This record gives sequence, C-alpha cells and structure tokens, in this order.
Amino acid sequence: MAKRVTLFEPPPLDPSKAPIENVLELTPVLDIGPDVFTNTRPLWHPPGARGIYGGAAIAQSLAAAQRTVPANFFVHSMHCYFVLAGDSEIPILYHVERVRDGKSFATRTVQARQRGRPIFTTTLSFSREGSGGKKTIEHAVPMPDVQLPPPEDNPFLKRLSNSGESGPFESRRAGILNRNSPHPTDKRIRQFNRCRGQISAEGGHQAHLSALAYITDSYFIGTVARVHDIPRFSSPAALQRALKALKNPSDLDDDTIANYLKDLAEEETAELRSRLEGALSKAQNSDKEVGMMVSLDHTIYFHNPSAFRADEWMLNEMESPWSGEGRGLVTQNIWSKDGVLIATCIQEGLIRLKQDDKKEDSGKTRASKL
Repeated sequence: MAKRVTLFEPPPLDPSKAPIENVLELTPVLDIGPDVFTNTRPLWHPPGARGIYGGAAIAQSLAAAQRTVPANFFVHSMHCYFVLAGDSEIPILYHVERVRDGKSFATRTVQARQRGRPIFTTTLSFSREGSGGKKTIEHAVPMPDVQLPPPEDNPFLKRLSNSGESGPFESRRAGILNRNSPHPTDKRIRQFNRCRGQISAEGGHQAHLSALAYITDSYFIGTVARVHDIPRFSSPAALQRALKALKNPSDLDDDTIANYLKDLAEEETAELRSRLEGALSKAQNSDKEVGMMVSLDHTIYFHNPSAFRADEWMLNEMESPWSGEGRGLVTQNIWSKDGVLIATCIQEGLIRLKQDDKKEDSGKTRASKL
C-alpha cells in the first residue's frame, strides 16, 4: 500500500491559479484546532538535499499566518529556524499561535511539525497598511544597472530555468559582479526569478508575498560555495550521487530533474573555465568538495508589499560577508522589475567540506584521548 504523503487526498490542480498557488495550497485541519493547517499537495525534495525544499516551509508558514490576520495587515518581517529536515513522504502540520493583535501591528508564531516534533519554526510581524502615516522617512538601495527582463531568445539561459519547464518558478543567471576578485566578499551573485503563469486575483497580494518567500530560499546558502569557486558537482561521481538522491519530486518527473542537474553541472564547468585557465582540472582534482550544506536560519524583511508581482521578473543579488567555523552567512536584496527594493534577506547555513584525510583525523582522535 502506497504511503500517503498528504493528510487528505489532494484535489485536482486549479487551472485558474498559478503553479505556485497550487504548490503552496493549505488545508485547514479543524479537528485539531482553528489555526492548524496542512500541506494540500506533496512537497518537493531537492536532489541531494537532506529534506524538503526550505522555501516551501517558509512560504506555507507565511500563508498559514496570513489567514489569521486582517486583510489589510501585511507581513514586514519573518524570522525562521530550520530545526529538522522535513520528510517529503509525511504530511506537515502548521500550528499558528496568535501572539499579539494591536491597532498597527500583529505578531504570529508558526510551528511546522511532523510526527509531533517541530521541524521548522518562525515568528512573523504584520503591520497595518498605511499605518506609517503620510510623512515617512524613505531610502533604498538602488537596483544594479542590469538588463531586465532577461533576454528570452537565449537557448542556453532557457536550459537553466529552475527545475525544467514544470517547476513553479524559473530562474536565469544575471552574472557575477567582481567575478575575478580573489576576495570572496567582493563578489555579488545575481539572478532573475519569477513565478510561472499568472497569480490569480483571488490570491491577492498575500499570494505574491508567499510566492516571494518561496523563491528567497533558492540557491541562497549556495552563494558561499560559489564565491569560493567550489562547484556543487566537482566530479561525475558527485553528479551521480545527486541524481540517485532523487526522492518524491512532487510535480517534477525524474527526467526533468536529471536534465536540470546536468545543465547545472555544465553551467558550473563553463563558469569555472571562464574564470581562470585550468580551473576545470583543478575542480576535478580539488581537495575542496562540499560535504554538507544545510540552512540553519532564514530572515526576510518585506518592503513595499503592494509594489510588485511575483509572476514578473525580479532581480536577486546575493553576497557573503563571512564564512567560518563550518558555517556561512549570506545576504540578499530583491528588486521588482520597476527597480523597487521589495525584500532584504539574511541566511546562515551549515557548510562542511568533505574531510578525506583519515590518517590525520585518527591521529587527532588518539591525541584527544591522551
């Protein structure tokens, strides 16, 4: 008997809604409580990842919390912790706690649980639209001078679309600022993102905010490896390990993901080749290979919630101010197609390199026992 990956039988996809709206759809679980929800559809487990795509937990927690605040209250900050890897073969229950309801602000906490244990927790703050008054202090980091929207007629860029042609959003590379700098902190990774299809009017601005939250986790902590020129697939064997790690890809088929990963590997090879002579051979024989990369926490500050559409091209720029002690920190700015800064994000993650000097490790172990 097949294992049920959702609490209830998923309904047919709603063609009047964008794919991201179907992916993030929630079902109330009234038998447990008035503010408890579950994922309506299976969630994606990215190849090689320890659990579900983190953006799904972020976005569905936001969607659940949004259901408990007035329609004219919009999220302005969200502080998240990834506690345990989410299992894509088990339903998730989102428990919302109404911490505070004020005239201008409302606070919510959400716990995502599996088997009764929290796998993800977040605290969100909402503000009433227009509560800042007519006179406000305003400034924002300007959008970099890049072409937007990205060119549509480049077949190489089309191959880099997120998760093939069936994923809920697509991504395109927008280059690396200071690519050849020897200092990782100088580099800025840029990419374009947008949801596929058109988000429905029924979903309102809340649907666009949830979609944006989903996208923010895409390739976020991976910035640390990129600014250090450490490819995710440093050898054919590493690529094969990622392909074998495919698990419950939800609305994505194995061929789609396999082709995507192969294109991604080709992109990294080309990128390394363009940076310095001999980079390919160094990557194939490098002693630096990422052994584990896991997000620990994730913060989103939402700006101008009504000034963008998540189904239109947005520009993301990521940089890493620090890494060390097996962790890395990344910041991200996101602009709308009109150049409005719509979000600032921060993420810290666990980044451990493969340790293959077993003799040295065993020596250290013996010394520690003396």
